[in-house]
Amino acid sequence: MNIRDAHTAGLACVVLLLASGLRAQAPAKAPNQGPNSAPPEATPLTQPETQNASKAPANTFIIGNDDVLAVHVWKEPDVSRSLPVRSDGRISLPLVGEVQAAGRTPLQLEEEIAKKLEKYITDPQVTVMVQEINSEKFNILGQVAKPGAYSLTRETTVLDAIASAGGFRDFAKQSAIYILRQRPDGGESRIPFNYKEVIKGKNPGQNVRLEPRDTVVVP
Repeated sequence: MNIRDAHTAGLACVVLLLASGLRAQAPAKAPNQGPNSAPPEATPLTQPETQNASKAPANTFIIGNDDVLAVHVWKEPDVSRSLPVRSDGRISLPLVGEVQAAGRTPLQLEEEIAKKLEKYITDPQVTVMVQEINSEKFNILGQVAKPGAYSLTRETTVLDAIASAGGFRDFAKQSAIYILRQRPDGGESRIPFNYKEVIKGKNPGQNVRLEPRDTVVVP
């Protein structure tokens, strides 16, 4: 072997040694990971706790006569039921007997029923929901097809009330309608409503949303 061949052989040995070292330091590829695969997501150390559903804090609705209530007692199907509030404002349940519902909020009624059930059930869990609101009503009188009292089961404007009452009679004074509304001091406010203006888009603020015990008068 001459000097040139020996020098070439030495360089080849050095290249082989360097390549072997690089392969030893490279991390091993996961067997099922393709060239375009995303790296695996890290597993969190702790899992977030599931929040328990809580009852809505607002509980200001006042139950009235004819409202339909759903009373649910946990693990007591014989006591749980849906029932209307009678005209005397009371309801009747097994083990509970007669209880005043009208004039109370659902939360107050829950507490009253639970207190009465403590004689028979350990730690009774009671839920009261209002299924139908029939106690909040408005009146519409005068020159309409069907005057009378109507339930406020949804947001109702003066135009809605007139439509519910079947529209006007022939001689209705459509420009002189008014709403009588009870004030907190016991008096009444008179709110004018000009039907002809409202349907033409003039002064649409007259088409107010009705409140319980409002009376719409169509002369």
